[in-house]
Amino acid sequence: MSTTKAHTRYRLKSNEIVPGASTIANMLDKPALVPWANKLGLKGIDSGAYTREMAQIGTLAHSMIMAELKNETLDTSNYSHEQISKAENSFLSWLEWRKRKNLSPLLVEIPMVNETWRFGGTPDFLGLIDGVLTLADYKTGGIWREAYIQTCAYRQLAMDNGYPPADKILILGIPRTEDEKFQEVSYTKFDKGWDCFVLLRQLYDSLKGVK
Repeated sequence: MSTTKAHTRYRLKSNEIVPGASTIANMLDKPALVPWANKLGLKGIDSGAYTREMAQIGTLAHSMIMAELKNETLDTSNYSHEQISKAENSFLSWLEWRKRKNLSPLLVEIPMVNETWRFGGTPDFLGLIDGVLTLADYKTGGIWREAYIQTCAYRQLAMDNGYPPADKILILGIPRTEDEKFQEVSYTKFDKGWDCFVLLRQLYDSLKGVK
């Protein structure tokens, strides 16, 4: 399994390329990022370079989790020793969580599209966790409100592709550094998240061509 992951292009049956659920959900404003970037700047840290480095570590940590769930061998040759070390810390924190859970996956990271609402997505996990049908998503760098909207869209996406409706959404925040904490957030109500996603999906189309 390679960690070099090209941006997934989602296509409808008509061959039309449509946006991913994460692209739609990330249209929400993130006011907390401005003071965060300013704080880094005051420390002499390039926020852009720091963000790219953390994203690489997050991608690798996510790939480690997926490889474990799929029982695949992971190629880490494109990463530095430091990146691998930090990603392994994230992976180990997930393993500690998994030891306390009984997982039985139905799907692990399968790209899908929704023909009605014209979007795509790749849910991390759908299956039984301690006997409850759960859609799980793994995040590095904290859990933001758009994660709820994105995972509600994933739940609908899986249903439209023939999978049973998840009874629970679980979002895990996987730490990459010592100042980050492991987070576990769950939801059993999905209407508001899906309603927000539908509005954002409509806004996405409305903004096309607006300069």
